[in-house]
Amino acid sequence: MDFQKFIDGILPTACVVSVKRKNDGGYEDIRIVAGNNMFLQMAEHPPFATDPTVHPDKFIPNSPYEKYLPKTPDFEDICFRTAIQKKSVHTYIHLNVCDMWFNMFFMPIDYEDGDTCYCIYSTEPCDVDDINSASTSSMTTANDVLKTCIKLRGTNDFKQTINEVIQDIRELCGAEVCTVMLMDEENGKCNILAKSVMEKSTLKTVTQFANFYDIALSWKETLGERDCIIIKSPSNMDFISETNNIWYLTLKEAGVDSVVLFPLRHNREMIGYIWMTNFNVENTQRIKETLEFTTFFLSSEIAGYNMMKRLEHIGYTDMLTGINNRNAMNNRVSDIVSGEEVLSEPYGIVFADLNGLKRVNDEGGHAAGDLLLKKAALVLQEVFIGDSIYRAGGDEYMVIAENCSEEAFGKKVSELKMRAGDPNNVCFSVGSFYNSSCSDIRSAMRIADEAMYKDKEEYYAKYPERKYR
Repeated sequence: MDFQKFIDGILPTACVVSVKRKNDGGYEDIRIVAGNNMFLQMAEHPPFATDPTVHPDKFIPNSPYEKYLPKTPDFEDICFRTAIQKKSVHTYIHLNVCDMWFNMFFMPIDYEDGDTCYCIYSTEPCDVDDINSASTSSMTTANDVLKTCIKLRGTNDFKQTINEVIQDIRELCGAEVCTVMLMDEENGKCNILAKSVMEKSTLKTVTQFANFYDIALSWKETLGERDCIIIKSPSNMDFISETNNIWYLTLKEAGVDSVVLFPLRHNREMIGYIWMTNFNVENTQRIKETLEFTTFFLSSEIAGYNMMKRLEHIGYTDMLTGINNRNAMNNRVSDIVSGEEVLSEPYGIVFADLNGLKRVNDEGGHAAGDLLLKKAALVLQEVFIGDSIYRAGGDEYMVIAENCSEEAFGKKVSELKMRAGDPNNVCFSVGSFYNSSCSDIRSAMRIADEAMYKDKEEYYAKYPERKYR
């Protein structure tokens, strides 16, 4: 068969792909047999090459496909389904390097040469607006995703709602686990935002591995400029074993058979990943489409959520010491008084006022005073580990210690007085109140505050020369 003459008659970028059939029903040795002028132009002058001065050699017919196209298990799987199983496939791909979408068409050719089968691969750019109308199945998938993701709009509890959404998505896909992970590479950490697990699942999840942040980092290189990673067969697993062994080993240990993983990006910034584990591989295309549409909604909503969390952090954080500020304290007390928040009882309240700050400012300057305030906050954080600490004013701090026994609370207060009793260093006047029955936090704060002022009077009676006004 004259493949060159055949492919030259196709206008969009296209090539003929050969796939060798194995005796066990699998495949091997995928090659580009021939390409039209548009394909040759792309192959010999890659439009999105990272180094435009370096070009591959002239196209050589019947070359291994990875010489001209990225080597990926999902591309190989589609070629196998098209050439050997004689199934036409239409899909699309998003290239992050250029932020463009491409239609991809795979059509079987009714010709075989022994155990070698053939198909056409054709691609062309498309607009995002055209994706929904690309196929009936895409529109159905989009509608299904829209119905569940619309819950995120206007919710008062984002984390609870996104967990509900992820459960809906997992059930739509019939998968064992669906997970959303947020990445914070600046601070070297990641965290699970939402996860849904099928009842009675025994699958070991990624967070159960001590090196799960390193695993998540490795996905970026494995993805490259692809829009997703699909693992659904032993050959796909072999590919991951060769290209990302750290991930492969955890997949095997966890009992994972199949994965579809998508990056979550907003304004080209990587914010996390969403993935589906152990699904019916016969529904791979629908599951891929489901997650593809889900990422459109989630990326925007998560970016908005992250922005609100950052603004909240800025608005509720004391920029000098890094602890909660007066706004955070007032809002929390207001929520407790109104009943929007219920404190875990019993609880203790501590007021700690830093002695001698004005003297330090006068003698050493404000830099010395700022350093003293930071040291004071650090002492409180080391004593009241896990408790809520606020900078209530210039030199005044407040602590709320929830669900704490009277003995444990007393030990913390005693330790604070011991560690912050040096008049030449961090020195607090301390007042506390242990609330074992009264639920009025304002009364508890007033009693602790009065005790703190009494302690301060005793301090200045002992060191009258330190009383600056």
